[in-house]
Amino acid sequence: MLIMSSSCQDASIYYDNLAGKLVSAGNLSEARDLFNKSLDQNPSNVDAWNHKGDAEKALRNLNASIRSFNRATSLNSKNAPAWSGLADSYTQKKDYVNATAAATQLTRLDPKNKAYWLKKGTLQQMQGDFDNATLDLDRAIAIDAKYKDALYRKALSELSANKTDQAIELLDQVIAMDGKYKPAYNAKGQALEMQGDYKRAIAAYDRALQIDAKWSPALTNKMHALLATGRQKEAVDILLRI
Repeated sequence: MLIMSSSCQDASIYYDNLAGKLVSAGNLSEARDLFNKSLDQNPSNVDAWNHKGDAEKALRNLNASIRSFNRATSLNSKNAPAWSGLADSYTQKKDYVNATAAATQLTRLDPKNKAYWLKKGTLQQMQGDFDNATLDLDRAIAIDAKYKDALYRKALSELSANKTDQAIELLDQVIAMDGKYKPAYNAKGQALEMQGDYKRAIAAYDRALQIDAKWSPALTNKMHALLATGRQKEAVDILLRI
């Protein structure tokens, strides 16, 4: 077994901390070089592997990022930042299977962390597995009944099952908690459209656009709702702005 001298460990921590300051200043490439120096001094520095993984991810070097996080998990299988980094890097690669596997490890490490259940549930939705996503989101909501992000995501699962009344009920809860949560208005508009209530759907899209006038999802959905109600000129006006 390799035994590190205290001077090597201290040097590794020094370079890691210095690199962290460069990351804060936006000097990611230089920071990565220092993370490498840190790991040259102590290849077992889990924090440095995680920090390097974050820097590689920010630089869009996703394969390198995954390698770094994997090294961290091999050194400490209970290191939550490493599993979280893996989940995020795989998500950016659109590899939702491996991202979900990493998120599953997070929920095993800390089943009382609502953000982990939200992450896993969201990844399940990205794979079209809305039933299992709902189970995960319910775990998050059981921990915090006012967890608006989980309530919003559960509403999307209800929409996928054409349970529009249940979706609207959840979305209204989210809106009551945060009147500026534009995705909730957009999703409510979609639910109302599914019910054939185009007038109220357009009003919901308008509420989202009051928050962000250039938000393309709400603009696109409003355009389609206008077309469905025969308001072609207004729809074309939106089309020209998208």
